[in-house]
Order: sequence, then structure tokens, then C-alpha cells
Amino acid sequence: MKVTKAVIPAAGLGTRFLPSTKAVPKEMLTIVDKPNLHYVVEEAVLSGAKDVLIIINEGKEAIPKYFSPSKVYDALKKPALEELNDLLSSVRFHYATQTVLDGNGSAILLAREFADKGPVAVLFGDDLMYAPEVPVTKQLIDAFIRTGGKTIVGCQRREPEEAVKNSIISYDKMDGRLAEIKDIVEKPPIGALSSDLCSLGRFVLPYSMFDVLENTPYDRGEKILANAIRAILKTEGAYAYEFEGVRYNIGDKFGFLQANIEYALRSPMGDKVHKYIKDLASKL
Repeated sequence: MKVTKAVIPAAGLGTRFLPSTKAVPKEMLTIVDKPNLHYVVEEAVLSGAKDVLIIINEGKEAIPKYFSPSKVYDALKKPALEELNDLLSSVRFHYATQTVLDGNGSAILLAREFADKGPVAVLFGDDLMYAPEVPVTKQLIDAFIRTGGKTIVGCQRREPEEAVKNSIISYDKMDGRLAEIKDIVEKPPIGALSSDLCSLGRFVLPYSMFDVLENTPYDRGEKILANAIRAILKTEGAYAYEFEGVRYNIGDKFGFLQANIEYALRSPMGDKVHKYIKDLASKL
């Protein structure tokens, strides 16, 4: 059972990053020297994806432009472009436009034809995962195979103040890093948290999920993936996988800042950045 198709929802207005996102999609804001979306696509490819569908909305023309060959820049033969060109040659890119921004479930529904009756990995475009040993999506694909093709939700634990920003997973017991989901609730109030296990932007979905999404009612004007997962619990079931790695919420200013600092510390200029931060801290 192979998962070779990845869907990246990258529609949305990025209002928390205004005014920058009037011109630059939030997924294209750079983490040190590459757009966040570059890292997300790279994760998909390293996890076995051969085809990637990026869901965009009007005004995000910068995304397909970035993931396309450029006669002007390629002619410069700059080493800095080699990594991007290697990525472009290793996967086929596809695009769909979400004309009405009515939820992540509606965005994923646009991938039905692309899925071609097979499973898909879903990687939210504003979640960046650092997992140098095994990419997070690959961890989830392995769990998908282990469970015989059940829906897999990538999760980690969070403190209550952070947990309420995510979908919360209820479960009975963990089997290693895997747990059968008993319930999933989108952004419950802090007093209604059933656990500290949060869904964090990575999924592997069987093709049957598209029918479930189609029949999932709108919730406050949006079709929400978490509600579709809740529905599939009654038929096929679904599993949470507590992945190894660091997740950065790039849709949040502090998460974006964290990612830039930590990726800079891991980069070739890491020693210089470390010294700068240490010297700066001593002066404050």
C-alpha cells in the first residue's frame, strides 16, 4: 500500500501577517533563506510523494511561480538554486483554486479527482515540521500502512493554553505512538479539553474520506476536516499518531519567529547567530 500523492492546502488570507500578506502569501514568507512552503513540499517528497497538489486562492500566483522553472534565474547558474531545481525535478506539481474560503475540508475536497481513488497525505501549508531522521509525513504513512489504511492524524501534546487552538483527540490508550481515536473536537474551550493530544497539520486520508467530507455539514460557514474525521469514527475508525519532531505554527507570528531563529541556529551560520543572541541577551 503506497501513498504517493500529497495535498497541501495553502489558501487563506494570512490576516495575522498583514500588511505583508497583501503581496506575499504567508506560506511564502521565508524561514532563513527558503519559503516555508518549500520545506513542506520537501517533506512530502522525502516521504515518497511523486505528485503534489497545492490548493491556492486568488492572489497567490507567487506559489506556482516559485515552483516552476525560470529561464532568467536558471541561466545565472547560482548554487543557491540547485536545491530548488532538484526539488522541481523530483515531483509533479498540480494546482487547484479554492474560490470560496469555506474551510479546510472544502479545500481538501478539491483533491478528489487528483487522488484518483487512492489515499493522500495532507500537509497544511502553514505548519513547518523539523524531523531530521524520519519526516513527519513518512511517520504517518508508515502508521497508515500498519493500520491497514485507516485515517491517520498527526498529533503532539500541548499545554491547555496552546491546545485550545487545535483539534483535540480523545483516546483510551496508546500503543507506542499510535492510539485509536474515540473522539475529535475542533478547538474546544479550555474547560472542555478531554486530553492534551492535539492534531497538528499532518494527515493521511483514505479515499473514502472524500465521500465523508462531501456529506459533512458546514459548521459556522466552514466545512471542517476534524468534523469529517469525527464522522468516519462511526464507520471505519481513525488513529492518532504522536509524531517525532518539532512543529512550528507559521501562521502565528511567534511561531514564525521561533522557526527563523532555530533554523538559523541549525544553518552554516549557526555559530555566528548563537554568539549574536548570547551577546544581545547580555545587553538587555
